[in-house]
Amino acid sequence: MGAMENAIVNREDRIPAEAREILQSLASQWDDVVDSKALQVIPLKGAMTNEVFEIKWPSRTGELSHKVVVRIYGEGVEVFFDRDNEIRTFEHMSKNGQGPRLLGRFPNGRIEAFIHARTLSACDLRDPDTSALIASKLKEFHELDMPGPKVVTLWDRLRNWLSTAKRLCTPEEANSFQLDSIENEIPLLERELSGIHERMGFCHNDLQYGNIMLEEKSKSITIIDYEYASYNAVQFDIANHFCEMAAEYHTDTPHILDYSKYPGLEERRRFVCLYLSSSGNQPTHSEVEQLVQDVENYTLASHLFWGLWGIISEHVNEIDFDYMEYARQRFQQYWTSRPKLLGSVGSPPDIVTDGEQKGTEKTLAKRPSMLKKLKKYFSFTKTKT
Repeated sequence: MGAMENAIVNREDRIPAEAREILQSLASQWDDVVDSKALQVIPLKGAMTNEVFEIKWPSRTGELSHKVVVRIYGEGVEVFFDRDNEIRTFEHMSKNGQGPRLLGRFPNGRIEAFIHARTLSACDLRDPDTSALIASKLKEFHELDMPGPKVVTLWDRLRNWLSTAKRLCTPEEANSFQLDSIENEIPLLERELSGIHERMGFCHNDLQYGNIMLEEKSKSITIIDYEYASYNAVQFDIANHFCEMAAEYHTDTPHILDYSKYPGLEERRRFVCLYLSSSGNQPTHSEVEQLVQDVENYTLASHLFWGLWGIISEHVNEIDFDYMEYARQRFQQYWTSRPKLLGSVGSPPDIVTDGEQKGTEKTLAKRPSMLKKLKKYFSFTKTKT
């Protein structure tokens, strides 16, 4: 995921020896670097899959002009994606001018060129001008012709992650997260969401604000970090972007989600309209409305996707983040949203939060006041750590 500069510097002990050798070799080619070994290391805050560092060197002009990025892969995260495929994607994107250049590789990470642009903040996603740039760039991203099979990967990935989560979880955790029920939900979602309106493209699958950079003068957007990128339904990618508006990863409680910040209907319509029109063709009203509804339905897949990610990450990743609470919120949002988006399709289990039964879908349908209270309870605007 994305990153932001942390005040702590000179953590050279975190950089592997193989990476330091590459860094020194790079710096020795720059005439204005005083000492290629005098690298300054700045941890970048907000990454939840890898450790990311900004590297600087003092120059003869007295300015720290040369910068690169070192990415150290998280332990155990290969369960989420194929690292070789991710590297191939990175290299292909780089060659096509879509992201940072690859400067070097070492056994557990890589070195990337520094992008002289600003990483977006959470509030940037709601800025109309910035959102318009993101919509246009995302359409361009989806139309990339990437190597590999052009098939939707979402459903197989969900099934694989569920199997891994079940293997890693204790029986108590599996019961708390209703993993057996989720096993039934995945094929149901696949059946309900896939169909004639599905638009397939090359998707980022993790379009949160930390993975989007803006060059202020040119107003150009760069999308970075392709660990989860693959061909998918573009509705999922847009839905995932909307869901990320509930997150703020640069606080004392980065795992807490606030769904009151989820974009309203008109905001979603505006984004979708800009997305569709960015290729030059003006969409019809029905095309916009259809995609808006399809995207909203795909938020359910996004909640399961990142809920399972959170459970697995808790067991394989040592980054300081409350993955389990994050997963709990995503699953709760799934069960809260499901009746409205799927109606009576399937037979959802009792809604569970922290081990307490909260009633079945039929009961909620007969007691709208209870559903209203539940939605308020699951809003997370007042969740405590």
